Amino acid sequence: MKAARYHNQKDIRIEDVAVPSVEPGTVGIDVAYCGICGTDIHEFMEGPLFIPRAGHPHPISGECLPLTMGHEMSGVVYALGAGVTDLAVGDRVVVEPYIIRDEVDTTANNNAYHLSKDMNFIGLGGCGGGLSEKIVVKRRWVHPVGDVPLDEAALIEPLSVGYHAFKRSGGKAGDFALITGAGPIGLLTAAVLKAEGITVAISEPSSLRRQTALDTGVAAHVFDPREVDVPAAVAKLNHGRGADIAFEATSVQPAFDTLIDAVKPTGVIVVISIWSKKASLDMTKLVLKEIDLRGTIAYVNSHPATIKLVQEGKVNLKPFITSVIGLKDLVNDGFDTLINRNETAVKILVDPRKV
Repeated sequence: MKAARYHNQKDIRIEDVAVPSVEPGTVGIDVAYCGICGTDIHEFMEGPLFIPRAGHPHPISGECLPLTMGHEMSGVVYALGAGVTDLAVGDRVVVEPYIIRDEVDTTANNNAYHLSKDMNFIGLGGCGGGLSEKIVVKRRWVHPVGDVPLDEAALIEPLSVGYHAFKRSGGKAGDFALITGAGPIGLLTAAVLKAEGITVAISEPSSLRRQTALDTGVAAHVFDPREVDVPAAVAKLNHGRGADIAFEATSVQPAFDTLIDAVKPTGVIVVISIWSKKASLDMTKLVLKEIDLRGTIAYVNSHPATIKLVQEGKVNLKPFITSVIGLKDLVNDGFDTLINRNETAVKILVDPRKV
């Protein structure tokens, strides 16, 4: 079968690989769609980061580059390993793409399994990837999505990132939230917040991305930070005080600084983006405003609730899909677009079987 294999920085190749075997306790999935994630772009441009370097295999998967990429995937079950009795061939599913040690409790009783030692992600740390025709995944990480269209279902993974960020914020209906960045994660976080009854404002310099935030209806207010005093605008909209909660989705220093100024005293800032460099922090403002600064990584027990939001029509994922390409066009039409013309695309999906 065909798969996109990461060999090194700026070196991704479409190659023939063996079809993985379906072992006891696993599920064979025909991949329908796989999204290109910002993390994939970081790996392409700056990596390997999450991807284990040559000669340094991941302690759980035992793999290192070259390996198959892709972790935002949807598909159809084609085979069930022995012991898997609660799914059926033909089920539409998505993958919660974790690589976690077998001894870690990954049930609903543990809301910290995503922070366990040596955690990594399928499609980054090994174990196959969604940028391929088929993948075999442990049953624990497979979530049925019912009649959710498979192209939209491929966005449930990044939507779960937004849902976990919302939970980390402690936000509630009636709050006012500010997000810096209207890329895929910023927009999908906004979609979750709106579904939870929170008023959303987004600060974004790209006119096309600001328009996307308005066209999709996920933001009530959008600002160009080059032209608007964002903290002042937020205060005016929120009864003279700053934002109750805020989300950093850019990994850009001025955007982070804006949030420090824009949140109210005792406000909460959640950092969603992966920073490849150190950030600076005005500690005096943090202290004098008693700001609560929180990090967030991926999701934990988030997929069922996120899938429910989509199934109930509270989040519409269709408008965020920019285009669908084939594996052969992954670098030229996918990565190149997101690196050099990222304001023109939100989520590019890859159909591994598209010619």
